[in-house]
Amino acid sequence: MPQPDQLAPYRRKRDFSRTPEPSGAPAGAADGVRRFVVQRHRARRLHYDFRLEIDGVLASWAVPKGPTLDPKARRAAFHVEDHPLSYFDFEGVIPAGQYGGGDVIVWDAGTFEPQGDPGRAVADGELHMDLHGEKLHGRFALVRTRRGGSGKQEWLLLHKRDEYAVEGWDAEEHPRSVLSGRTNDEVRANPDRTWRGDLPHADAAEVAALDRIGARGTWEIFGRELRVTNLDKVLFPARDAEDPVTKRDFLRYAASVAPVLTPYLRGRALNMHRYPNGAGTKGFWHKELPAHAPSWLPRWVNPEADPGETRTYLVVDEPAALVWAANFGALEWHPWTSKVDAPHAPTYALIDLDPGTSTSWEDVLALARLHRTAFEHLGVTARAKVTGRRGIQIWVPIAVGPGFDETRAWVEQLSRTVGAVVPELVSWKWQKSDRGGLARLDYTQNAINRTLVAPYSPRPAAGAPVSAPIEWDELDDPGLRPDGFTMRDVLTRLEERGDLFRDVLDRPQELPPI
Repeated sequence: MPQPDQLAPYRRKRDFSRTPEPSGAPAGAADGVRRFVVQRHRARRLHYDFRLEIDGVLASWAVPKGPTLDPKARRAAFHVEDHPLSYFDFEGVIPAGQYGGGDVIVWDAGTFEPQGDPGRAVADGELHMDLHGEKLHGRFALVRTRRGGSGKQEWLLLHKRDEYAVEGWDAEEHPRSVLSGRTNDEVRANPDRTWRGDLPHADAAEVAALDRIGARGTWEIFGRELRVTNLDKVLFPARDAEDPVTKRDFLRYAASVAPVLTPYLRGRALNMHRYPNGAGTKGFWHKELPAHAPSWLPRWVNPEADPGETRTYLVVDEPAALVWAANFGALEWHPWTSKVDAPHAPTYALIDLDPGTSTSWEDVLALARLHRTAFEHLGVTARAKVTGRRGIQIWVPIAVGPGFDETRAWVEQLSRTVGAVVPELVSWKWQKSDRGGLARLDYTQNAINRTLVAPYSPRPAAGAPVSAPIEWDELDDPGLRPDGFTMRDVLTRLEERGDLFRDVLDRPQELPPI
């Protein structure tokens, strides 16, 4: 844990009301694992920020010409103030006029193994270490040469002669971020996309390691080893002018979104909708955790299961469990609305705006706007998401207390009140064939083991559309489409707008009378 004064020089130089940089909330890595990051930083002058996780902070050096694998090169490095561990994933634009103003990318990231105690080695002026990054590999040394006239310590960064040494290797020939794949120019061109410290992130080096595996192999992700196969198999057919989505793409997405999605799944049984042969084939529900599942996977044994019913469910209590489910062929993720410690007490009330065959998208939007007005009138917090298919779903967070019967009755009363405003759009018939093509405001999902698709879950269709949370005012955006967000762009949306569904977790409430 960093001492308060370790980050004081860092904080004094920055106005955190203006810069998107993290203010220094402490964060930690897995026990025994030390991380490094190199950020390509175009400020007044181009330089590379070389940072090592040491004693609870990122010890940092500015390297003007960048690190190299060339054992003949001696790179000048200037020891600068320690940075917080939360800076590890920082990528974005520091505003002009702020300290270090300019664009920053995560040029390389990974882990390092120091020889001896790295904190003492830095104090003594000589640190030897092995780097395991996406671009930098092998034995490196940092050697202090002298203290400059300004008080800054001058060091040299060297690469030893080993099997990873490459003469003439130049950092400028490898310009892209290992976090986002973008160049500094692309970051500069999109300054609104700044790093969000309020979102949990997967380890960029672990995610990127998937691309080094062939068609099959072992992938270490979130501290777990997964055996992955058929990585180049197409799981989602292509949309026009796009490439199809492979299993490798899908697993990369699952790992990237897992830290954000896990809180919505934690402590809940997960119903998996599996498509092991891809979204172009018929899927099936798979709820029982298979006997061959690894022993580390969290699980719940339902004590009320009748003979022949699912007994043991996967519970995604950690991000690696979601990646395992994706690797198992679960293209859709459906959590229970109650938790395993109180399976008869829902924590969400669900509203499903289910379009009929003659329901237009404008009709769905009209129904959603009426619900928006109803929630405003009732003073109820609710969050909406497009389904990734044709409809919209609304989740209402509720405090533990009422059972499913009471919750379902409340949603039915709300839905019938809304439906009465536009009776020409809504049918209450149970059978779809009896609805005359009209929409159904489905309150029946409010029952034990009845689920709606999770936020950020893909849907089995061309282009890998995603059930994406939306702001209520986006219902007025003419560009909004129910399947308009895909696996390829929803992570960018998350970075730009944050987790729009977060109130579902943070604001449990009692349902008011209608």
